[in-house]
Amino acid sequence: MTHIKVIIPAFNEADSIAHVVHEIPNTVSEIIVVNNNSSDETAKNAIKTGATVLTENNMGYGYACLHGMKYVAQQSNKPDIIVFIDGDYSDYPEDLTKVVHPIIEDDIDFVIGARVKEKREQGSMTPQQIFGNWLATFLMKLLFRSTFTDLGPFRAIKYDKLLALEMEDKTYGWTVEMQLKVLKKKMTYVEVPVRYKKRIGKSKVSGTVKGSIFAGIKILGWIFKYSIK
Repeated sequence: MTHIKVIIPAFNEADSIAHVVHEIPNTVSEIIVVNNNSSDETAKNAIKTGATVLTENNMGYGYACLHGMKYVAQQSNKPDIIVFIDGDYSDYPEDLTKVVHPIIEDDIDFVIGARVKEKREQGSMTPQQIFGNWLATFLMKLLFRSTFTDLGPFRAIKYDKLLALEMEDKTYGWTVEMQLKVLKKKMTYVEVPVRYKKRIGKSKVSGTVKGSIFAGIKILGWIFKYSIK
């Protein structure tokens, strides 16, 4: 049986985190919630679900993901696949089975759960998110001949391939860094269309002008950094 662990970075997701954890398929061996300096009851509510709850006080999406990876690295029984999903309940956790399928059945290294328009609830992505995704994936296609269409946070990767990426971004650039390194290392990848709905609560990135600008700068910075290597 394929050994799968899920890492969920969570900052002030008290109202949504239990929904996410409860709807993850029971084929997953461990659900790891990384409480990223929340000021609400995210950690308390996650503990109630039976998930493993870690604390990362350095603010940043990448910090939380890296903390989850460090925890897994210290375990004796390593997983075959790591899945990342947000804690805001915008994805459908039960779609995890679809996201990991190409890895299990077709030996693909990396899978993105793509938030395609026809499966997306109206208003679930802000205009700046839609434009940012288009621009980033257009540049990746132009510069690296990529076929990515989304920077979706719902993603799965073979554990050994994740380690080979040597991830380092601490904040908004985590997702695009992963995709760029997959391209650079010529790993196999596919996108799987997934459903997407309005998140519970307000986005910490796309929900603010400051967050959108910083995320955009970070994403473009990673793309241009790799384009000149």
